[in-house]
Amino acid sequence: MMELQPISPLRPLQTESAGTVGETTKTQPTMFADIFRSMVDNVRQTDAAKNQAEYALATGQLDNPAVASVAATQAELSLSLLVQMRNKALDAYSELMRISL
Repeated sequence: MMELQPISPLRPLQTESAGTVGETTKTQPTMFADIFRSMVDNVRQTDAAKNQAEYALATGQLDNPAVASVAATQAELSLSLLVQMRNKALDAYSELMRISL
């Protein structure tokens, strides 16, 4: 029987360490980029687990069909969360662009 990987929880946001705003360089990854990168990796992992469970179910290697259903639901939820986070990030960016100084 295949073992499903749980969806990893998001890391809590941490405050920036002492420093000025201008010190961030393009080569240094930001926490925002790390969160999205981990979410994309999570979508890839859950989709791979879903595909593997569906293949095992189709070839008769999977004893419990509920495993494939759970894997499909996890993949669907992780993708939905990624899309919602993207939409919220775009909304926040649009709000920032509307601010006049």
